[in-house]
Amino acid sequence: RALGSIAVMTRSGIAVGLNKGYITTLREDKRVNLRGRNSAGKRLVKSVITEVAGYAPYERRMMELIKIGSAATFKRCLKFAKKRLGTHKRAKKKRDMMLAVVQASRKK
Repeated sequence: RALGSIAVMTRSGIAVGLNKGYITTLREDKRVNLRGRNSAGKRLVKSVITEVAGYAPYERRMMELIKIGSAATFKRCLKFAKKRLGTHKRAKKKRDMMLAVVQASRKK
């Protein structure tokens, strides 16, 4: 059975080897664990809100840093996002999102 992208082997009941461990039945994820996932509806709502309300001030500042285009400002943009969003992973995701927005605006 696969959980996410990781294939899980069935346990053999033996204490050693690749499939070691007590035999148990795997249970489905509870609804609570599915909460953060994006659906098509959520994506549509977010895009409409952004279209109507525009970007947050910190997002606009990130876009300005990206538009300058040097490696130093690209890094500064990540540091700025990390300070605002709290984690490195969120900051990288937001920077990539803002980069896509800037690239799309350049194509127009």
